[in-house]
Amino acid sequence: MKFTKMHGAGNDYVYVDCFSQSAPENAPELARQIAHRHFGVGGDGLILIRPSDSADARMQMFNADGSESEMCGNGIRCVAKFVYDHGIAKRDALKIETGAGVLDLALSVGSDGLVDQVTVDMGVPELVGPKVPTTIPTARDDQRVIAVPVEFAGRTLEVTCVSMGNPHCVIFVEEASDELVLGLGPKIESDPRFPNRINVEFVEVLSPTEVRQRTWERGSGETWACGTGASAVCVAGVLAGRTERKILNHLLGGDLTLEWIEQSDHVMMTGPATEVFSGEWPTR
Repeated sequence: MKFTKMHGAGNDYVYVDCFSQSAPENAPELARQIAHRHFGVGGDGLILIRPSDSADARMQMFNADGSESEMCGNGIRCVAKFVYDHGIAKRDALKIETGAGVLDLALSVGSDGLVDQVTVDMGVPELVGPKVPTTIPTARDDQRVIAVPVEFAGRTLEVTCVSMGNPHCVIFVEEASDELVLGLGPKIESDPRFPNRINVEFVEVLSPTEVRQRTWERGSGETWACGTGASAVCVAGVLAGRTERKILNHLLGGDLTLEWIEQSDHVMMTGPATEVFSGEWPTR
């Protein structure tokens, strides 16, 4: 089976072109094996690039633990790059189908004829608690969970919950330390108040237009970037009164630019997409 290793701001996945070859029979098990950083290719998970009846391609994403996720903001930029660079659809505006719906992407092509930056319309955030989903109680009539104090493992933190097609818990902190990200992150991910588990963002506000983010990602552990998480942070920053609608987000693997557009309610994300190498994975 042929594969391509790609990353968006350090959020790396193994990609399989299912236009030119059959899709793997057991994708969850393949994800666990191929994403292993010691015994496999290594990555935050597996992404299948499949034909679609409603878009230029369909992205199917599996985390490193084999669980399937609805959406990946960094992954979809890499899917768009692959679709363009490998001639599946040679247009600078693409539609990609995901588990969270069909998204529009605008591609920036470099002087070498290859895509280097992609802007993704991440759509309208879901803010109603039960739809995120979370069972955290809130006194708000609209059921939004915004800066609500919640205790996790004996520590109280203010959380804002947002879905960008997948669930996020955004926590603004003075320092996004290892104690929080690696120690508390996995406990929050599997907290029973998040029925589908949750992605957790720990965010330092540098200014009203600039933040630094670390993410404990559902099913993958800490990742070097999270596009849906960065989008959720942009929304949460506005709701919690921490940031403006357009921000620069510094992640471990690079920077993303986000804007929550007031007129349309859509979140726009711009960032890099990089192809690293290709190879073959034994199917026996």
